[in-house]
Amino acid sequence: MAADDHSKHRTTATALLPLLGGTANLLTVTHCMTRLRVEVRDPALVRGDGLRALPGVLGVVEDAASRPAAYQIVLGPGTVARVTPELRRLAGTGTAVTAEALAERGAALRAERGARNATPLKLLLRRVAQVFVPLIPALIGCGVIAGLAGLLANLHWAPALVPALTAIAAGFMALIAVFVGHQTAKEFGGTPVLGGAVAAVIVCPGVTHVHAFGHTLSPGQGGVLGALAAALLAVAVEKWCHRRVPESVDVLLTPFLTVLLPGLVTLYGLMYAAGAVSSAIGRCADWLLTGGGAAAGFVLGGLFLPLVMLGLHQALIPIHTTLISEQGHTVLLPVLAMAGAGQVGAALAVYVRLRRNKSLRKIIRSALPAGLLGVGEPLIYGVSLPLGRPFVTACVGGAFGGGFLGLLAQLGDPVGATAIGPSGWALFPLLTGGHGLGRAVAVYGAGLLVGYAAGFLATYFFGFAGHDGERAERQMAEKHRRSEELA
Repeated sequence: MAADDHSKHRTTATALLPLLGGTANLLTVTHCMTRLRVEVRDPALVRGDGLRALPGVLGVVEDAASRPAAYQIVLGPGTVARVTPELRRLAGTGTAVTAEALAERGAALRAERGARNATPLKLLLRRVAQVFVPLIPALIGCGVIAGLAGLLANLHWAPALVPALTAIAAGFMALIAVFVGHQTAKEFGGTPVLGGAVAAVIVCPGVTHVHAFGHTLSPGQGGVLGALAAALLAVAVEKWCHRRVPESVDVLLTPFLTVLLPGLVTLYGLMYAAGAVSSAIGRCADWLLTGGGAAAGFVLGGLFLPLVMLGLHQALIPIHTTLISEQGHTVLLPVLAMAGAGQVGAALAVYVRLRRNKSLRKIIRSALPAGLLGVGEPLIYGVSLPLGRPFVTACVGGAFGGGFLGLLAQLGDPVGATAIGPSGWALFPLLTGGHGLGRAVAVYGAGLLVGYAAGFLATYFFGFAGHDGERAERQMAEKHRRSEELA
């Protein structure tokens, strides 16, 4: 079975390569939880229709206007992690970019900054998000351990084990600034260990002897935002030193200045400023739900699916991470997770309404487990988006689920998540609330049910547009038939 799976993933990669313009057209090949992400030299060589028709491809997001052109190919969880190394092997590329590719990317980025549009902002948000994406597995693992420790403490079980679990869960968060600094320098072209060294100043106990703006600093002040800013400054100083410092003393002087100058700026400016910003983010998030209530939750839950569709949802990762670092949890993630519930409800309505379409129902059955666990791309690109209206009604379901959680937060029952990454049912082990884990689970579970029901009803009664929906349905059935013929 393992050999068959390997052959299938190699076949998929082999089919993808010519559709992406061949080996010479690929600059980078990476992946996230569900998407294969590639950057290409010439978008004209990419055959988008062929990619969408390829068996196993659930959707394609094109960003041909960016420089370099980027494509996100939705393959689904698990599959993408196996197809990506096969494509890298075939293309002779990997996460590291060649000197030629770096030169092309740099020229393209300079041209991008000069353009009068929003693309540079999108590019910046994408790169900042990539700083935090590698940290998600550790956040998930530590979050689950923290939840287990809290559960054992509430049940008064294994009291000798609870402190050990708490220490394990807290260890990563205590040093998260160092990891953020390391990843920031790596992403923005600096020396990773120097970025981590500068960011480590933020969590150093010795900062209690430093006074800035009339206040004594405290370890961790500024959090991940301070670490991000410190490492970005370190990258800038390092690059400046490499250009100006003589080669004979570069190995000594550049690391010295890269750590010293940003370190001083971090202590006497960034920690205080980033700390204020982090606190403001926490207050704003609390106000959104306790003050905005149902209205705020309705908007947040309803708009999240379009962000996922565009791949911009990762821009929220720094905000979630900041909230977890400052407050121990993020109150935004459970509300945003309601978008996935609306998507599941919409898919179930399509399944019920189109009883005679066996191919479409098979797609829904295969994508539904991932949807229940909060991975929405298979249902988005495999079901709701091609049909049109069900995508809108899925957003309606997410809005009602988010509005429900927002209303209860306003009434004194806010729900938070101790880590980011999972959603849907997978978020249950990471939940926390002001009235205990049981109450948080009940509130979040009720929100999921509201999202399922609203998405189902909205789609069942308003999600079909006659001939347009039937035509999209026939196209999806034809794609599935070709998939079965090639299998």
